[in-house]
Amino acid sequence: MKVRNFLIIMTLVAVVSDYLLHPFYPHFFKSQFGITDPKAVGFYFSTVCATVMVAFPMWAWISKGRSELRILVYTQLIAGALAASCFFITNYVHFWIVSLSIIVFKGSYLLVYPFILRITRKEEHTNIIGLLAVIIHCGSVLGAVFGGMLIDWLSPAWIFMGMAAGDFIQAGMSYYLLQTSGEEEVPPAATSEKVKTSIWPQGMVLKLGIITLILYFSDFIIRPFFVRYWESLTGSNSKIFSGAVYAIPAVVAMIGLYINKKRQGQRNVYQGIISALLFGLAGLLLQGYPLAGAVFIGRCIYGWAFFQAAVRFDALLFHVSDPVAYAIEYSKIHFFQNMGVLIASTMAGVLVDQFSLRMPFMVAFSGFAIVTVMYYYVTRMQTIHKSVLAQNE
Repeated sequence: MKVRNFLIIMTLVAVVSDYLLHPFYPHFFKSQFGITDPKAVGFYFSTVCATVMVAFPMWAWISKGRSELRILVYTQLIAGALAASCFFITNYVHFWIVSLSIIVFKGSYLLVYPFILRITRKEEHTNIIGLLAVIIHCGSVLGAVFGGMLIDWLSPAWIFMGMAAGDFIQAGMSYYLLQTSGEEEVPPAATSEKVKTSIWPQGMVLKLGIITLILYFSDFIIRPFFVRYWESLTGSNSKIFSGAVYAIPAVVAMIGLYINKKRQGQRNVYQGIISALLFGLAGLLLQGYPLAGAVFIGRCIYGWAFFQAAVRFDALLFHVSDPVAYAIEYSKIHFFQNMGVLIASTMAGVLVDQFSLRMPFMVAFSGFAIVTVMYYYVTRMQTIHKSVLAQNE
């Protein structure tokens, strides 16, 4: 099996284990610690996002001098051991300390994404980014369903055993690649001319960072309480079914990947984003309507829209970056995206507590509208800049 395919499978394992608990934080806190305050759940989720924001750039800079795979062997072993220990923890403070420590080490698996693109030809980037997006969506489906099964059939604490298993599998796969990949472990970009990279994002990377901050804020603000929102509309108590509805965008993303591959011709990396954002606005509007059928349809439309927009924004980032700096530049964008997730996670609990379960959809709608306007302005300025350069030549 090719190294790239092996890494894609490893990404799926990582996402499944990571998403086991995502849709069920409110249920877990209530069952394990008796905490029902939505603000407490939102604060914990935002702290997790803040931890990832700090951890991933740290691993990206460490990877400049060390093999990503070698880093993953050690970090995922530690993350797995810590996750297994959470199974036995009943103290709320101890849970905070250990679970956030898991996130620090677990966050290193994000190095796999830019690593895959470094060993992939640039003309294949859009397809690979789309495939990875589908893998992430599929992982979220499996994670949500498996998480619901563990809660329905066993207890929430068993989720951490599932997470530990995923971390140990990743460590084993990384070790196997180190032993068998040989020269393929070193990406072709390592032989190219050295490129200077700054700590702070600049130019187009900075613009994309700000835009995707708002985009991911808008996406994540509807996530923490979506299952509760769906259950309030349908009266369903099945966590498996609720988890499946939560993960509808994953199924739509798979359809989107298939359709994208069938399209003829190589599209410009700037194309398709505006239309995707407009579809996202429609999907959010429907999800905010208090009718189960409307929410279901809106979830489908929104899943298509967010997949197309996210894939093209990532493709655009790697289009304007040098392969040598992929991990560093991606860590900068990832920082902005997680800043959006952090703000969203903090606000979600407050919005639900002060208003209603519908309010996050209204805020997300406003966020998508802002992203659409900002991206239109950036691309317009980019077109004007290229026209001026062409006239001066």
